[in-house]
Amino acid sequence: MKNILIPIDFSENSKRALQYAQILYSSMECNFYVLNVGTLLDTKADALSTSQKIGQDTPTENTKEKLQDLVDECKRQSTDAGHYFYAVHKYGFFIQSLKKSLEEHQINLIVMGTKGASGLMEKVVGSNAGDVITKVQCNTLVIPEEVVFSKPKEIAFPTDFNIFYSHGILSTMAEVLKLGTGKLRIMNVTKNEDELHLEQKKNRDYLFDYLEETFPDRYSFHTITNKSVKSAIQCFVESRDIEMIIMVAKNLNFIQQILFDSIVEKISFHTKIPFYVIHE
Repeated sequence: MKNILIPIDFSENSKRALQYAQILYSSMECNFYVLNVGTLLDTKADALSTSQKIGQDTPTENTKEKLQDLVDECKRQSTDAGHYFYAVHKYGFFIQSLKKSLEEHQINLIVMGTKGASGLMEKVVGSNAGDVITKVQCNTLVIPEEVVFSKPKEIAFPTDFNIFYSHGILSTMAEVLKLGTGKLRIMNVTKNEDELHLEQKKNRDYLFDYLEETFPDRYSFHTITNKSVKSAIQCFVESRDIEMIIMVAKNLNFIQQILFDSIVEKISFHTKIPFYVIHE
């Protein structure tokens, strides 16, 4: 049974993340823990009934009830017999509350929405999603606002082969591939094709051997030369109709350049392509 945590702020984007997770994991038994984190200022408002008033004619909005209504709706609409939904409501700071929920419910994956950049100088990944990726040791799937609701058929795995592909990394990639019929496209960006050093070649060969043994007809390796990482990935995504990008948190070079150094004018696919970040 997979335990998935979905942070919800009741925005359409966060609801889309919940919907995408249900579609992606339709073939797997899952517990979906839908988390809403209220600030300490919300405690007083939530303590009041929705029929009561604050001040002059301002009705309260009870977030606990709103969260339970959302979870009840998921239960009614879900067509997957193996999907179970639970409301989790906490007060406090977002990251601290999220970490506590991970422990309490033995979470395997966080799925969250991000609106991405709304202006040219804003980052591709919003502050909450960025904090989760960098501060929380849990696999995280970031869902952009224009995501297509279908299982990905083409999955990109950008890597510089500088990390060892541990059991945790490989098993996560295998799980994603088993969710559907998608194919994994491993891409490396170099200045010239002979640039890999000995350790990189060992890591590449290890990854090749694993994929050849487990998914022999569902992977391919690609080398892109003489391009920056960002432009190379953008070209690759567009040319192959990539529908998901998998990255390893340890691969800081790629994480930094794709997600945190990127702005709208440099990266155009951020509004459509989910990012799956693997933590070991």
